[in-house]
Amino acid sequence: MEEIKAQKAELRSEIINKLASISESDLTEKTSKIEDHLFDFANFLEANIVLMYLSGTHEVPPLNIIKRCFDYGKMVIIPDTDRENLITTLYKIDDPDADLTEDAFGELEPNRAKCKKVPVECIDIAIVPGLVFDEKGGRLGGGDGVYDRLIPELPATTRKVSLAYEEQLVPLVPTESHDRYVDIIITDSRIIYKI
Repeated sequence: MEEIKAQKAELRSEIINKLASISESDLTEKTSKIEDHLFDFANFLEANIVLMYLSGTHEVPPLNIIKRCFDYGKMVIIPDTDRENLITTLYKIDDPDADLTEDAFGELEPNRAKCKKVPVECIDIAIVPGLVFDEKGGRLGGGDGVYDRLIPELPATTRKVSLAYEEQLVPLVPTESHDRYVDIIITDSRIIYKI
């Protein structure tokens, strides 16, 4: 187990360095291609209720996607995790500018006073963040396990989709029994269905 943890840490570091080496203009172009692939993707277009993440530093930025979802008439749900008690609550947002606030670390989160709670059973499609992926749907997140706990709670019919730059793909993500897979990965150059 310690060996797998070390492999995961090494992979995270390797991918962070790879992403840091991409120029700002290339990253912007790649992000735009990922967004376009997502909004051309039939499973996404058919979904009414979309679970979206709020960005960490090394993920495809979600804010433009969230705003575009409203243009397509989609309901947007954002998870909010109490990291101390490891409980994730889902909130519906109607306006990203009004319904998102900054936490103590300057990261966006749903405004709990304004947003309505939503049961996990409602989610049609879940956009799952991550840092490292393989073509079998293996993923490494930030290491806090939020999505490894959330994915099993989603309905079996909910598509689990990740957005990634090609540079985030590796031949094989080392996994442990608690790690959860995604069904589909959308990159700047292709759509990968879990093999």
